[in-house]
Amino acid sequence: MTIRATCTALAALVLTGIAGPAPAQDTGLLFWSPERREAQFRNMTAIQAHGPVSRGDGPVRALPVGTPLDLDIEAHMQAERVAGVLVIQDGQIRLERYGLGMTAADPWVSFSMTKSLTSTLVGAAIRDGYIESLDDPITDYIPEMAGGGYEGVTLRQLLTMTSGVQWNEDYADPNSDVARMLTTPPEPGLDATVSYMRGRARVAEPGTRWHYSTGETNLVGVLVARATGRPLSQYLAETIWSRAGMEQDAAWAMDAQGREIGGCCVSATLRDWGRVGLMALEDGVVGGTRIVPEGWFGEATRKQADIGTPGRGYGYQWWTREPDQFEASGIFGQWIHVDPSRRMVVVVLSAWPTAIGPDRSRARFDLLSRIRAAVDN
Repeated sequence: MTIRATCTALAALVLTGIAGPAPAQDTGLLFWSPERREAQFRNMTAIQAHGPVSRGDGPVRALPVGTPLDLDIEAHMQAERVAGVLVIQDGQIRLERYGLGMTAADPWVSFSMTKSLTSTLVGAAIRDGYIESLDDPITDYIPEMAGGGYEGVTLRQLLTMTSGVQWNEDYADPNSDVARMLTTPPEPGLDATVSYMRGRARVAEPGTRWHYSTGETNLVGVLVARATGRPLSQYLAETIWSRAGMEQDAAWAMDAQGREIGGCCVSATLRDWGRVGLMALEDGVVGGTRIVPEGWFGEATRKQADIGTPGRGYGYQWWTREPDQFEASGIFGQWIHVDPSRRMVVVVLSAWPTAIGPDRSRARFDLLSRIRAAVDN
């Protein structure tokens, strides 16, 4: 069986169901035991179909070892179930640690950090001429969305999650939209994401309300795949992975129809996630080639939507933090933090006991504060 062939038996949705043996009470990733997450977050391709993301045959971007940071983080890693921490400053590794049995060669699932990659593929598709403008109605690319809640919604509004369409992202609720989207049988002949999303109701005028929705990034993924005529994994390989000096191939989780899930679940190594952060820090110039329009990252990583938290915001699928920092973030503790003023990228990969939680986020920010202090020393 090829990786893209007949994957229904293997690829139930990453967020809600998996193939392979599992206790009846533990049927979805959101509800796995902590031990299972720690063991399988670095082995997702063994339990679900993925599209291959080739690094090609170009040179690996060197990440030389710089002056080590004087920082003991072992207690934090143990308490927060951290699999990897990487600090790159001025292109040099200042700190690299592994836990939970992970090694430098192991890929780790990203969850919603993938959203920031999908957003970057929109920029690449604009540069390549496949997408004309962020202000295009999404129905120009996905006509099946016409007549419902997404009528008149633009690609920009999808990227900023300001469509005004109803969505439930409750990871603890098995009946939430995020839990049901790709396990709900699609209408005959329709893409599963399109089928589910076109049934969502509008509850606010487009552009007037921010509301986090993985379904909307999945729609962005459908749009990019249709506009480019390529699977997302192939376009990611062509535009970023084969140009940015990645060390290893990556893999992108697919739904039961064999299509990559735009809002979730590229698996890659810790250092290659660091190179993703460097790509954003360097405004999308990879391997000497600009892969997005000039200034794209200046817009993508600027506050485009108010999320109701002082000092924070949402750009084009990047979280923003005043004055100039930005982040890619995923459930269970996945994080890329980019600090342009310090010329620094921090990556944290984890298997938190819960999908999200304010105490976990505070502990991670405390770690970041210690890293900043060590860098500034």
